[in-house]
Amino acid sequence: MNWITNYVRPKINSLFSRREVPENLWTKCPECGTMLFHRELEANLNVCSNCDHHMAISPRDRFGALFDGGIFVEVKVPEPIADPLHFRDQKKYPERLKAAQKSTGEKEAMLVAEGEIGRTPIVAAAQDFAFIGGSLSMYVGNAFIAGAQRAVEMKRPFVVFSAAGGARMQEGILALMQMPRTTVAIQMLKEAGLPYIVVLTHPTTGGVTASYAMLGDVQIAEPNALICFAGPRVIEQTIREKLPEGFQRAEYLLDHGMLDRVTHRKDMREELITILRMLTSQPPAIRGDLSAPLAGPVADPS
Repeated sequence: MNWITNYVRPKINSLFSRREVPENLWTKCPECGTMLFHRELEANLNVCSNCDHHMAISPRDRFGALFDGGIFVEVKVPEPIADPLHFRDQKKYPERLKAAQKSTGEKEAMLVAEGEIGRTPIVAAAQDFAFIGGSLSMYVGNAFIAGAQRAVEMKRPFVVFSAAGGARMQEGILALMQMPRTTVAIQMLKEAGLPYIVVLTHPTTGGVTASYAMLGDVQIAEPNALICFAGPRVIEQTIREKLPEGFQRAEYLLDHGMLDRVTHRKDMREELITILRMLTSQPPAIRGDLSAPLAGPVADPS
């Protein structure tokens, strides 16, 4: 052992050795393949800066960008019966729930919150496709109804961001029963004269499309979002015909009268503020408006 072995060789090895880079620093765009730095992607609301592809965004991150100052209060949701059918496929249903809760950090597939956007008080609900495909479950049904009831109680508009692969098969008919339940909740909003706005995100399919996702007073979608009941591949296999280009995508549905707007995610907040203030007979929002003053006595300037 000498000076060269003890010092020089380790120093050289440290200079040329491969450094470990965390795997979560970069995200590959599934549309164009561009590698996107995680901070830049988050700042751009999970939209590819190269091709404008709208990637999935969690309800909590969406609400952080939607509400004034990123401040919102969660609405309490009644707990349904756990595993009512004792369903099991490759895994037990409770195990799938625990895995989804661990990976997303959320309790279930829908988050309900209240707050202000452009100083307009609203109640909002958003689905998380990362949680078992955002599937419609008893909890999601309860969450939607809790949001609608809170909107009626507070006399606020109700805004829903949909993203789902359909009803949750592990709950069978009990999941399908949430379709009429949510429809009744929407009728409550209509009878109260409150706006109900739906923002359809990629993908919105199955029983969600067949119920509350297509019953809004105003239907908005994010660009290139897949919106359908049965997917295009299933339809092609059934009718044995090639479908038109962009079939069941947001732009196609807009051209055929099923949507009112297709809006970029970075413009969604301003779009919603404008629509909500129009529907609630309020004056246009003031751009660059100051935040609300803090409660309490004003300090004496002298």
